[in-house]
Amino acid sequence: MTIVLEQPTATVGDLMKHPELQIGDDVTVDTAMDILLSSGADHALVRDEEGRCAGLLTRLHLAPFQARSWYTERTPVRNIVHDRAPFATVGMPATVAADAMRSRGLDTWPVVDEDGHVVGLISAYGLSEN
Repeated sequence: MTIVLEQPTATVGDLMKHPELQIGDDVTVDTAMDILLSSGADHALVRDEEGRCAGLLTRLHLAPFQARSWYTERTPVRNIVHDRAPFATVGMPATVAADAMRSRGLDTWPVVDEDGHVVGLISAYGLSEN
């Protein structure tokens, strides 16, 4: 993944997009798989019971559970491995976000406000275009 910024003064807030798919952290693994498959999305934002960002769940995170079992029927996504904090912030320089995403191997990163609520998503693709 190569991230190149042509506008070094851009912030995450300038480049973020609205998150399309959000689920609660109490959603079961089975349901999360169904949501991702039916939507065609590669990821979903995960929110806690207070609406704060709890992470990003990808198809790759769900791959070990494809066989489906009693475990996936009863286990909430909060109990499985997915990308968690720290998250990007609106005022963060895009160059800092690009470096952080590169070092963590992230293609997509949640953007949160000062209270931890999701306000957007930043993608490596979006960073490389600017």
